[in-house]
Amino acid sequence: MKSDTFKDKIVPVTTILLALIAIWYVAAILMNAPFQRDMDSRAGVTPTTMEFIGKTLAQPKPILPAPHQVAQNVYENTFLRSLSSSRSLVYHSWVTLSSTLLGFGFGMLLGILLAVLIVHNRAMDRSLMPWLVASQTIPILAIAPMIVIISYNVLTGDNALAHLLNLDSDASRLVSKALISTYLSFFPVAVGMVKGLRSPEILYLDLMRTYNASPMQTFWKLRVPASIPFLFTSMKVAIAASLVGAIVGELPTGAVAGIGSKLLAGSYYSQTIDIWAALVAGSLLAGVLVAIVGVAGKIVDRAMGGRPA
Repeated sequence: MKSDTFKDKIVPVTTILLALIAIWYVAAILMNAPFQRDMDSRAGVTPTTMEFIGKTLAQPKPILPAPHQVAQNVYENTFLRSLSSSRSLVYHSWVTLSSTLLGFGFGMLLGILLAVLIVHNRAMDRSLMPWLVASQTIPILAIAPMIVIISYNVLTGDNALAHLLNLDSDASRLVSKALISTYLSFFPVAVGMVKGLRSPEILYLDLMRTYNASPMQTFWKLRVPASIPFLFTSMKVAIAASLVGAIVGELPTGAVAGIGSKLLAGSYYSQTIDIWAALVAGSLLAGVLVAIVGVAGKIVDRAMGGRPA
């Protein structure tokens, strides 16, 4: 059985990964070749084919970095830097992770609340659901600066909300970025929970009525347990979207920390290797978060009496 698992899961993923790396190397050579050819022409040198390929894969500021350049940058800025260093990917990932988790928490609460309202109120279903769908058609890059700037000014201004929360500048900036994550993460949770809360069959609902169960008892004893698998599935999408929102939220603020700030700094100074390293760090962070949600889902499923597939 373990052999089948290895063959069915590990081998296909590894094969695709190796194929992508090979394509990446070929693309790096082709895209970096014109600049390297121009450099060799100015220097008056005529390298051999292998020397030329080696140079295209070793440029300090290539158009497309080679995989080994990105891997080396990730390794150096992850394991060889102090955790408080401005070049540490761990430090920047932690900053982005903070706003990601905060926004994900807000998005979870908002999505579940909206789902409950939609399922239990026909008027809310007809009026609210179309607006939820329409909200996701707005480009996030278009509204992110407005949300971040307006929310930051509200949280730090002279108003009732600011006095009630009493947040300092750093906390206000964190909440402002987290709102972008909330915007992207609440929708999959809301849609998943609506599907889950409506998943019980009519036969089971009729059985609850036969037992004279109240709407609240039907909700907690039937609808909520039935919605848990849908919730964790939607949470995997939501946590990844929340990370994207956190990175996007860092872009319009000119943040000095976070994966978004690494992307900005790399674009300002044409440090393409740093840009790709930040993208890899973000991808790894997203993978870890999705895996954690998946493990949590399995634990909850087993605690509720589910059997492993």
